[in-house]
Amino acid sequence: MPASPKYLDPETIAAMRGLELRAKAIVAGAISGLHRSAYHGFSVEFAEHRQYAPGDDIRYIDWRVFGRVDRFYIKEYEEETNLKAYIILDASKSMAFASDGVSKIEYAKYVAAALTHLVTSQQDAVALVLWDEKLRKFIPPGNNPLHQRDIYRTLSEAEPEGTTDVGGLLQELAERVRQRSLMIILSDLLDTSELSLMKALRHLRHKGHDVIVFHVLDHAELEFPFDRMTRFEGLEVSDHLLADPRALREAYLAEMEGFCQSVKGACMANQMDYVTLDTSRPLDVALSSYLAARAGTR
Repeated sequence: MPASPKYLDPETIAAMRGLELRAKAIVAGAISGLHRSAYHGFSVEFAEHRQYAPGDDIRYIDWRVFGRVDRFYIKEYEEETNLKAYIILDASKSMAFASDGVSKIEYAKYVAAALTHLVTSQQDAVALVLWDEKLRKFIPPGNNPLHQRDIYRTLSEAEPEGTTDVGGLLQELAERVRQRSLMIILSDLLDTSELSLMKALRHLRHKGHDVIVFHVLDHAELEFPFDRMTRFEGLEVSDHLLADPRALREAYLAEMEGFCQSVKGACMANQMDYVTLDTSRPLDVALSSYLAARAGTR
C-alpha cells in the first residue's frame, strides 16, 4: 500500500477500520463492485464516444476518429466500479492560519489522505482537486497504488497561496464532472462572496452529486480567545488591524456563528452533509465519529 509518512496518520486509519464512505443517494450505483453501473467510465465494454474535455485521460482518445474529423473524442465504456469521490481541497492563503499547532491546510491534508485511503480500500475511485482562486491541480479518479502515491505526493507538496474562490471552483466542477459523484469539500469557506458559495453548492446538488462539506476552522476562529491588544493581519489581503479584542468579541462571535449557521442551513436544505472540523480536535475522533453517524443515517 502506498503511504505518506506525514499525512497518512496511523491513528486515524485505525479509528476508521470497519467504517465505509458510501453515497447517501444513488450516485452511480450503491455498492462498489457488485453490479454494472448505468453510467459510464473506463472498463471493458465499449459504450460510446464523447468529445474530449480538459482533465480526461489521453489514453482513451480514439485516434482513428481524430484522423477522420480532426477533433479529439474519448472512448467511453460501461464501468464496473460505482463510486467516484472527488476530494476538493482549498489551498488558499487563509488556510495557512494556525493559532496553536497544526494549520487549517495541514489538518485538511490529513483528512484528504485518510479519505483517499478509505475510498481506495473499498475498491472505489478517488480524485483530488487543489485550488485557490483558480484550479491549481486536478488528479482524475483512480484507485491503483501509483494513483494513490500521486495524490499523497501532491498533498505533501501543496502550499497555501492565492485568494479564495470557492463558489467559482464548485460551479466549474459542477459543469465539468458529468457523472454523479461524491463531492468532498475541505475548506474554511472564507470566500469573497457568500452568495456565490451558496449558489455553487445548490448547483452541485442540482447536477445530482452527493456533497459533504467539511468546514475546517481554527479553534481561535471559533472561540476568539484573545484578551489583550492584538494586531490582526490579513492572509489574503495586505491589511492589518490593531484592536482590543474584548471590544470585538461579541460582534465577531455573532458574525461567525451566523455565517456557519447560514452555510449549515443551506446544506441541510439541499440534503448535503455539513461538518465543522475544529483543528484543535483529534482528527481520528472527529472523522470516525462523522463516518459512523453517516453510516447510521444512510
